[in-house]
Amino acid sequence: MEWLSDEQQRVWRNYLAMVSTLHTAMHRQLQQDCELSLADYDVLVALSERGPLRINELGELIGWEQSRLSHQLRRMRGRGLVQRQGDGDDRRGATVAVTAAGVAALETAAPGHVELVRSVVFDGLTAEQLHSFGTAIETVIERLQSGAAND
Repeated sequence: MEWLSDEQQRVWRNYLAMVSTLHTAMHRQLQQDCELSLADYDVLVALSERGPLRINELGELIGWEQSRLSHQLRRMRGRGLVQRQGDGDDRRGATVAVTAAGVAALETAAPGHVELVRSVVFDGLTAEQLHSFGTAIETVIERLQSGAAND
């Protein structure tokens, strides 16, 4: 096994710290602005952008396993943010859609969320850094999707 170089180790640990700290900041902002969790926000954004989706399609879109999504949707239905449509016994036929309350929560949350992401992530980058950052992210995603992680 080949260990990470010192530079790779430094970048990797900084990446992990950035993701953890950014998730915490986003969660805190959403809680303060509209009492949504980051998971709530992810689901609401996906549904608002795509419209009603089959539950399995929503899971694929946001990259969640079925059990996590089922628990999250149950909590969100209980708060009136989403509704399940279709055959309640057949998950393949059931879809989930955002409710009026979910749209209102998203409209309350989005401005603060966008401002946080812009100010923390993008405002400090030059155009060249932004391009490089985007390219690096796309490369990692492509390798994960192609199965390179399993090689």
